Amino acid sequence: MSDQSKPSRSLTGIARIVGVATLISKIFGLVREVAVAAAFGVGPIVNAYAYAYVIPGFLLILLGGINGPFHSALVSVLAKRDKSEAAPLVETVTTLVTGVLLLVTFILILGAGTFIDILAPGLDPTVRSLAIQQLQIMAPLAVFAGLIGIGFGTLNASDQYWLPSVSPLFSSLAVVLGIGVLALVLGGQINAPQYVQLGSIVLAGGTLVGAIWQWLVQQIAQWRSGLGKLRLRFDWGIPGVQEVMRVMVPATLSSGMLHINVYTDLYFASYIANAAAAMKYGNLVVLTPLGIISNVILVPMLPVFSRLTAPENWPELKTRIRQGLLLTALTMLPLTAIFVSLSVPIVRLIYQRGAFDQEASLVVAPVLMAYGFGMFFYLGRDVLVRVFYALGDGETPFRVSIVNIFLNAFLDWLLVKPFATPGLVFATIGVNIISTIALLWILHRRLNGLPLGEWGVALLALTGSSVIAGLGSWGVSWAWEEWIGSSNLLLQLLQVSLASLVALGIFAAFMTRLKLPEVDILVSRLRQKLGKGKR
Repeated sequence: MSDQSKPSRSLTGIARIVGVATLISKIFGLVREVAVAAAFGVGPIVNAYAYAYVIPGFLLILLGGINGPFHSALVSVLAKRDKSEAAPLVETVTTLVTGVLLLVTFILILGAGTFIDILAPGLDPTVRSLAIQQLQIMAPLAVFAGLIGIGFGTLNASDQYWLPSVSPLFSSLAVVLGIGVLALVLGGQINAPQYVQLGSIVLAGGTLVGAIWQWLVQQIAQWRSGLGKLRLRFDWGIPGVQEVMRVMVPATLSSGMLHINVYTDLYFASYIANAAAAMKYGNLVVLTPLGIISNVILVPMLPVFSRLTAPENWPELKTRIRQGLLLTALTMLPLTAIFVSLSVPIVRLIYQRGAFDQEASLVVAPVLMAYGFGMFFYLGRDVLVRVFYALGDGETPFRVSIVNIFLNAFLDWLLVKPFATPGLVFATIGVNIISTIALLWILHRRLNGLPLGEWGVALLALTGSSVIAGLGSWGVSWAWEEWIGSSNLLLQLLQVSLASLVALGIFAAFMTRLKLPEVDILVSRLRQKLGKGKR
């Protein structure tokens, strides 16, 4: 948003604010999942929630997430206008979006049963009934998803980053408080069969209250900053409104295609007992570090790529692409080693308490292991997509995502029978591997050749290092289990911590011997973060 009297923050400063806020939000998200696991385990409440939350959650991520279409559209338009123009523009867009999403809310409420049957035809009657009820409760999330996305964009455009990025913690906090009150009222009977419906209502209601809370916090900040109030405004002729819609509508359609694979996975998961809950718990553990690291890598990379798109700058662009991929490998591969080798101890440490027993840990651990295998390809694909965006080409990633929908469905069908729930995760990994290869090959041809052989050797060496690191980590964990045991939380924490440090140490030892320039970049960034943190 144009405001000459106010100096803009540096890119590094913005990335640091967003990174710290994301870390805090992710920690609260993990605490929320631990509370849900302790209260309800992998039983019908969580399985029903996994399906009921698909559409509201999809809208919350798509419309209300940072870098989502609503956020991007508002930032791109407001950043070019004076602050005095913001309020009427934001109020008009809010009115229009609210009207459309209210219609979506009523459709979700009235058609909840149909939507659940489409998403999960294999659910047993109890889980289906709970899922329908939860979807009806959470249907208003459609409206608040749009409002939160508008708040993200409006505040970011006015150089406010901390509150929007940290605000998701209020959603997690509402769920935790709801479960806490339920536990106080019911005591040890929170997961008893006669209270299943009550627990289901509390979980869904807490999610809705959390979104309302998140929106209210943003709304107060908007009011105080003069960026629009809660009022109906129908000034459709404002030029900025049309500009926002031109960005928002196609971006929403394009981003939505990426989430169809989630529906496909859950469709097949509905035929497997507790599969949806296991995927929910495993995915959250992986996404916590992945979300934080992806911000550190992706946020600074996009503007760098964008400055190097002219043909005369392609040699430097190729170097930056290599840096993005190898920094991804340097951060993701040691985490892969840890999650694969320590999946059971990690799940036990994070989740195993209350209703989440040892049997539940053994259900979730293989799923976490499967997710661990795909971490590099998940983030590496996103790095390459940013290169296409920098080149002004959003069509190629979109076409690849269309092909991925059919490929993911085929791989789900192929792998679900031999591997059960982990097979659905392997299908997603397969899609990401093929996407990464396809995007690399297209860039190879477009940029007149990439040194793929050289990059492949470096990545192969790092992969080998992660395998050895994983074996060392597993050995330490096994020895700890045999000689010391893991009978309490402290011993479990020490077991996971020691084994993880061994994995990181082994990987670092091999990493330094490879003499990759990206290692120096990573070490420099870490020193900067730690140095600034101490001041």
